[in-house]
Amino acid sequence: MNQIKERYINPLTDFGFKKLFGTEPNKVLLIDFLNQILPDRKIKDLTYSSGEKQGLTELDRKAIFDLYCIGDKGEKFIVEMQKAKQNFFKDRSLYYASFPIQEQGKKNQWDYRLTPVYSVGILDFIFDEHKKEEEFLHIVELKNQRCEVFYDKLKFVYIELPKFKKKANELETHFDKWMYVFTHLSELQDRPKELQDRVFKKLFETAEIAKFTPKEREAYEESLKYYRDIKNVVDTSRAEGRVEGRVEGRVEGRIEGKIEVAIQMKNEGFTDEQIKKITGLADEVINTL
Repeated sequence: MNQIKERYINPLTDFGFKKLFGTEPNKVLLIDFLNQILPDRKIKDLTYSSGEKQGLTELDRKAIFDLYCIGDKGEKFIVEMQKAKQNFFKDRSLYYASFPIQEQGKKNQWDYRLTPVYSVGILDFIFDEHKKEEEFLHIVELKNQRCEVFYDKLKFVYIELPKFKKKANELETHFDKWMYVFTHLSELQDRPKELQDRVFKKLFETAEIAKFTPKEREAYEESLKYYRDIKNVVDTSRAEGRVEGRVEGRVEGRIEGKIEVAIQMKNEGFTDEQIKKITGLADEVINTL
């Protein structure tokens, strides 16, 4: 078993993200974070629901969310950590947001009244179309031609973490502090004086690796290795530029998107040979997934 040098977990790993935000004892952390990015809502309580939703087609048999929660007023929250770019990511977000909408349907007489749905994406990448913008928090809703809100019960929130550059002594708001946690937690050895709020005290206590059980530590090490492998492949692909693959013909695309497709195919039970045929990824890349 490898020796982990860091004191605190990396919240961008699957294990770290769900350890901090996906358990009942720690839901105060998720509530506090969501209240910073959803100014029109003040969440008092959350209930965790199954992150697996049945799809409508054989091709997409199910959607699996990182976190799926229901608020104290019935509103629904999809919260996902995205480590690498994916082709048609926004399309995917819209499609997945349709699941908690459709599940509200009732048989027989129903007036079609829906509860709000929020799709939150914490992204470890920058959208190509936003590369030249400094703004990293994007709140999207349906508007008409006069930019008036047409429907206020469906919102998409995207956070581009790589754009956050503030140091600890530059943190001004509670939202800044959360961004600093996401981007620097695993690098810290002690809790900065700027993060002395009660909610962050709980976060640091939960994130301390030394307090993990042997089983938790093993699970985290696997998750950390997976995260580092993905990051290494993505960083390498950025340095080498665009790559080409074959999907019934030659198409161009970024390797980050192909990796995400390969991961989903792995989860769905496709063989390595099938993944290679569809994505065009090399064997050594597929073996790291």
